[in-house]
Amino acid sequence: MSSIVTDRGVIHYETYGRGQPVILLHCWLGSWNYWLSTMEVLADGYKTYALDFWGFGESGKKGLQFKVTDYVEMVAQFMDQLGIYRARVMGHSMGGTVSLSLALAHPERVQRVAMVGSPITGDGLALMLKLAAKKPLAALAYSIPGALPLGVRLASPFLTRDWRRWSEMFQQDLSRTTLESFHYSIASLRHTDLRPRLREIKIPVLGIYGRNDRIVNPNQGEILANGVPLAQVVYFEHSGHFPMLDEPERFHQTLREFLDR
Repeated sequence: MSSIVTDRGVIHYETYGRGQPVILLHCWLGSWNYWLSTMEVLADGYKTYALDFWGFGESGKKGLQFKVTDYVEMVAQFMDQLGIYRARVMGHSMGGTVSLSLALAHPERVQRVAMVGSPITGDGLALMLKLAAKKPLAALAYSIPGALPLGVRLASPFLTRDWRRWSEMFQQDLSRTTLESFHYSIASLRHTDLRPRLREIKIPVLGIYGRNDRIVNPNQGEILANGVPLAQVVYFEHSGHFPMLDEPERFHQTLREFLDR
């Protein structure tokens, strides 16, 4: 377990492997451990850094209200402190949106981007995530003991094929998330729209989307493909929002081929 101290709180991260740096960013209500198997696969050629966003996992979270733009600067500060000038960056869901936003805000710091089930615009979020962006509804979900975990557990078979494993990870990550982290991050993602600036991205971008995604509309891949000049979009026919769990072998092969180019 490693961490650094920044002006806005502690950043927890885990690292594995040797080689060129790859920064891994997790989804909303997630943590670094979503990337454990990916870190193992990449270890023979890359040094991976899996971060916990502020407000999630083991990173600082008390009384803080973070937005997508804050997470962009969090990653930049992390790179500064660890002496990483330029890196490949990839993210799942919200983490992918942050990755692409980092390439827009600091183009000299990002070599290439991989996005997994990530929204380009907040309109691509499922209704339940749009509702979570409304603070009264988010507060209501938190005020009823056990309601949110139970609802997610009931829905989990419709979200991923490996739903038992995912449900266990989700329960653990949710227990370390505050109401502020729950609400403000998704509210920021809901109001994000990267479409006007996609043409500015001149680096290779990979988008991986599950055809059965019920969290982020897979049509976000079409927006990415039509907007970024060097975008490559791959659809996984048998995956939902978590291709790394639903089709791990194909996922890691696709990712490795992209990173190695």
